[in-house]
Amino acid sequence: MANAAEHSGANGHAGVISAGGHAGASAAAAAASAAAGADARLAAVRLLLWALAGVLALRQAAAVLRAPSGPWPLGSPYPPYSPYDPGALYIPHVLHDPDRFTGTPFAALVLKPFLGLAPPPSVGVLWTCASLLTVAAVALVAARGLPDPVPRRTALLAAPVLVGLMMVSLPVREAAASGRGAVLVLPALPVLLVLLALFRVPSDRPAGFLVGLAAALQPALLLFAPLLWRTGRRPAAGAAAATFAAATALSWAALPRDSWAYWAHHLAGTGLGGAPDALANQSVHGALLRLGLSGPGEAVLYALLAAAVVWAGLRRAVRYARDGQVLLAAAVTGCVAVAVAPTGWRHQLLWVLLAVAGRVGARAADRRVWPVAVVLATTLPSAVLLPNMAALAPVRDNVLLLAALAAACAVPFLPRSSPYWRTPVPTEYGRPAAARWSRIPLLPFWRRVLTRPNLLLELLLIRVGYSIYSHIRAAAPASRSVAEENGGQIHAVERVLGIDIEHAVNQAVVATPWLEGFFNFYYTSFHFVVPLSILGVLYWRRPGDYRWARASLGLATVLALAGFWLYPLAPPRLMPGMGFVDTVHGPQDLANPQYGAMTAISNQYAAMPSLHFGWSLWCGIVVVALAPKAWQKLLGALHPLITVCAIVATANHWVLDAVGGAAVVGAGFGLVHVLSGPRRLRVSLPAQGGPPGGRSGPAAGAGARASARS
Repeated sequence: MANAAEHSGANGHAGVISAGGHAGASAAAAAASAAAGADARLAAVRLLLWALAGVLALRQAAAVLRAPSGPWPLGSPYPPYSPYDPGALYIPHVLHDPDRFTGTPFAALVLKPFLGLAPPPSVGVLWTCASLLTVAAVALVAARGLPDPVPRRTALLAAPVLVGLMMVSLPVREAAASGRGAVLVLPALPVLLVLLALFRVPSDRPAGFLVGLAAALQPALLLFAPLLWRTGRRPAAGAAAATFAAATALSWAALPRDSWAYWAHHLAGTGLGGAPDALANQSVHGALLRLGLSGPGEAVLYALLAAAVVWAGLRRAVRYARDGQVLLAAAVTGCVAVAVAPTGWRHQLLWVLLAVAGRVGARAADRRVWPVAVVLATTLPSAVLLPNMAALAPVRDNVLLLAALAAACAVPFLPRSSPYWRTPVPTEYGRPAAARWSRIPLLPFWRRVLTRPNLLLELLLIRVGYSIYSHIRAAAPASRSVAEENGGQIHAVERVLGIDIEHAVNQAVVATPWLEGFFNFYYTSFHFVVPLSILGVLYWRRPGDYRWARASLGLATVLALAGFWLYPLAPPRLMPGMGFVDTVHGPQDLANPQYGAMTAISNQYAAMPSLHFGWSLWCGIVVVALAPKAWQKLLGALHPLITVCAIVATANHWVLDAVGGAAVVGAGFGLVHVLSGPRRLRVSLPAQGGPPGGRSGPAAGAGARASARS
């Protein structure tokens, strides 16, 4: 019996082991299958990103090669070489303005032999390809220099993302627009040489040699020698200084007149390639000149500010290099070099884009603020980032310089020893209340955040979004005949419906001066003020509802763009023969398709739908839904009513335009409901023994308050 029991137990134990083995094998197979699927998706995304980067590179190459260029000198493919004498040399598609060479004498000495490698028609193609390949190489080396540990997905996707960003950055685009593709060689090549010295060359002296060559092409980069010295690479620092000195002496021996013009007459290139106070000179010196300073006082102030930037920036760069963030240290030093140089042309500001390697912020929601700000500053014109206001001109004219100074001296990048380096404070999401329509597919990535968003990021995105909206609206089809034909259709439909009241209301208002003045003031004053004020109050007092309101307004505006493109419409004031009076803009000469100054700043035929009414309706809905007092709700309800009267009375819109505005606003709220669920949020109060799910008391309390207010 005992033997039988032992035999039975052994068999049972073997069966358990066998079952467990099969279960373990199944789990391992499932894990391997999931990993293979993730790898396949990652490979597909990486291939897509590389394809996008390639398309952007081809686009830039085509833009350069299509740009017009000056004629080649007659009689000889290359004229007598004297780059700093006006009118002596002009080589299209290379590094020359019509009368001056913009690089250092050493750069001229090095590049001169390469200009004869191909017949003149091929030089532009070769230099354009070399320029874009240099930019791509900078991105590849920078991607390999990200600080460890870097997630595998980030490491694999960083290279094509950086290549794509550099191809759409202002330095590359401006060079392409000017038709001087190889103007990027000198700015991009020093960056590549420095990055190769820091990441790919193990020996100190060869690395120092590369840094010295970079400084010979762009003298301010000699600041990398102190960085190498203070981080323990003294042989590399010495080799960099010696190489720079030898290259400069060689250029003096070969091109003494040009060297004197560059180093003495033009103060290290100041004024070559453009006026020192031009917007293209994004350096401290250029900014001071644009502020109206000049003479010895400006020189002294420039020297003091440059010394302060060098002192603060190099200290930070040394700290980040010792912390293992070598790419960030290189970006900070490069930003310092561009800012303190006498001329920091925009095409030399690739260093600012490399500063995205730094991490800023303890909260996960704040991590994207610095990268987004850098990408926007380096890829969008300053007019898109800031409105055209005189008070903002000093900031708007120096956006790239301010970004470089911020990276060099101000932005508090996290050290790798920070507890938030790997695990930032997680974002708190609210759970949407149960919807009446249970079949609505909520999108999980559109979850409502309980805390208010970062103010800088929010202002940037709102401004950029409105700028893009304005450009698309202005670019919408504006055929006068089509717009007037559509206006006739709208008027005919209103007559059938019995709502063609525009002419009667317009004439009645014109006959009543005080009423005309009131509607003109209301039409021109509250279109932007009221929505921005509501967004500001919600941001400060109701962050949980701010995102809901902002998203609905943004989606409604995007939908309105489709109407502007698909249905250009002449407003009543621009319909000939109907007798409407434009009370806001004054009498219009309808025989002339250019209707005064308004034509230059806005598409006059983007009338359907009416966002004047649509935005006011959005304001009314938000105020009525969220305002705590009855008189506030009443004011909110009156705003769209007065606005619809104003747009009709001033002959700026048809009644059906207001119906279209209401439709896109309703669609905006509906899309937000589909994407993120109902406005109300459900947040559990923390238990006395500790918050469930690890939520902190203050955060949970804030979420509970947001839920109660919703």
